[in-house]
Amino acid sequence: MIFRIFRKELLDTLRDRRTLMTMLVIPILIFPITLNVFVEVSKSFEESASAKTVKIGVVGDDQNHFIKQLKSIPDSLGPKKVLVFSDSTKLRGAIDSKKIELGLIVPKNEASLRAKEQTVQLTWLLDAAEVGRNERAQLYGSSLQAFADAERLNKLGLRSEQIKPLQNTTINCASDKKMIGQLAGGFLPYIFIAFGFIGCMYPAIDLFTGEKERGTLETLLTVPVSRWKILVGKMLVVVSSGMLAATCALLGLFISIEFLDLAANKELLDVIHSVLTPTFIISMFALLMPLVIFFAGVMIPIAIYAKSFKEAQSIITPLNIVMVLPAMIGFFPGIELNFTTAFIPVVNVVLATKELIGGTLSLGSFLSVFGVMFLLACVAISLSLRQFGKESNILN
Repeated sequence: MIFRIFRKELLDTLRDRRTLMTMLVIPILIFPITLNVFVEVSKSFEESASAKTVKIGVVGDDQNHFIKQLKSIPDSLGPKKVLVFSDSTKLRGAIDSKKIELGLIVPKNEASLRAKEQTVQLTWLLDAAEVGRNERAQLYGSSLQAFADAERLNKLGLRSEQIKPLQNTTINCASDKKMIGQLAGGFLPYIFIAFGFIGCMYPAIDLFTGEKERGTLETLLTVPVSRWKILVGKMLVVVSSGMLAATCALLGLFISIEFLDLAANKELLDVIHSVLTPTFIISMFALLMPLVIFFAGVMIPIAIYAKSFKEAQSIITPLNIVMVLPAMIGFFPGIELNFTTAFIPVVNVVLATKELIGGTLSLGSFLSVFGVMFLLACVAISLSLRQFGKESNILN
């Protein structure tokens, strides 16, 4: 009987175009579209910033030592045009009015400082809010630094090795999978959890509040079937919708990785393929399943209590923020899965998925997170059953 109710409600749900858009179309398309736009926009900004002729204002005169060196920097590092200003006030005004992109203030006594082999302090002015300005300033500053170092060493008759007796080298001992887990481990669970919640929302409202509005719920309750079987059959549809939306999001991510410009980086693609193994997918869905059941168990009592589709939607939609906001914890560095965080709903799933991607999730931690979410899912189901059993909620 539960299966019959499930099949009937699932067919009705799949006939709803809005639900299909939420469960299938949007999750599959959002990753390819978002990543494609991000890649293209990033490329466009990088190419535009590197090809743009940067106007550099310098306080001094045409015979200034650093102006000559600045002009001698090859345009392969970025095309530039050097302009001379009489004072720093005019230089800052030119930056504010966007007549120049970078400003360089050279001390008036720079010649005497160089003659005395002292340090010359160069000051760069820029609008850091503009893309590529800070990078260009660092590039030109490094070039001037290299010129100055070579000039000073030549004057002193030294080699660079003579003043650099020690060199430090850092080797990253973390695996590529662990690095991807740190970078993408916060982003991926957030997307899956968000779509799991959204995938549950519309079916939950339609199967309970919607049936109350249509007057078909009372008719369904007159049949000789236990009320808990009706609830379980409907809840299975809600949970299936949430899991289907999360699965489509994973499918959209896979399509993005395989067919966008990311595929050009074979090493990164091999690492991602080593992460997206059947074991990883099964483990991830094992963590996601009780979470989606928990979402469904929280939404269904609200949908049963609400008197109209609009009322249910107005209550559950803000709940999306409350439920999904903890998933952003995965973006914060330094927060790890431990005995305390394993008992925080949603956060524990995000941190466990993060370690699962990095290949560092232990069996004990996995079982702890799964056990906590399983208990919460059971509590949510019992709450739904209690609310569904009240005649006042059904007939209001």
